[in-house]
Amino acid sequence: MAPVTPRGRSDGRAARARGRPPERPSSGPRGGLTALRERLTSVIAPVTREAGFDLERVRVTRAGRRHRVQVIVDRDHDLGLDAIAEVSRAVSAALDRADEAGDAVVPGEYVLEVSSPGVDRPLTEPRHWRRNLGRLVAVTVAGEGQVTGRVVAAGSSGVTLDVEGNVRELPYASLGPGRVQVELRPASGGEPGEDPEGADLEAEVEAGGIASGEATGRRPERRSGKGGA
Repeated sequence: MAPVTPRGRSDGRAARARGRPPERPSSGPRGGLTALRERLTSVIAPVTREAGFDLERVRVTRAGRRHRVQVIVDRDHDLGLDAIAEVSRAVSAALDRADEAGDAVVPGEYVLEVSSPGVDRPLTEPRHWRRNLGRLVAVTVAGEGQVTGRVVAAGSSGVTLDVEGNVRELPYASLGPGRVQVELRPASGGEPGEDPEGADLEAEVEAGGIASGEATGRRPERRSGKGGA
């Protein structure tokens, strides 16, 4: 599949691109990365919800004068490159509007990356289990330790696992975070390790999900598709 390139930014989001030095975060309560993540979440969450996505995580890191904003989104269907690129543009536009209104969410330069979860994402919510039907998962069960089985069904109160031919119904309250297991499959495809959507599970582990990255103040750096996290 050819990479999809979301629309780039011509004006730039960085303060430097607007003819003034980038602002440095203050040392006050609003200056820390935790407060910055909360501000970003308050802007991004309504956008992803309107687009039909669950906002799984917003992560902010810093290297020198530049912040890196990673947004993880997910939904039950249509989680391909086009969908990720579309929500990436919507998130970018929302941050632009805040900036233009004089309420810049991120001080200085930053890079925005929007992606789907990789299979290394812990399964902690019913929707996580539902979206991993057919996959082999290891999970700690209260009172008995780790259990490895294939996800057969996932409801609102529990999950059904096929554990070496034995079907077990386990309530979420008894489970720790589930971990999808890497399965190697023959070159011809098919069992084991075939993703219900037809994707190669091993390739998805390496990729860490479908991603669309956008850098500020210059042409976006793209890492769309299953070639990089």
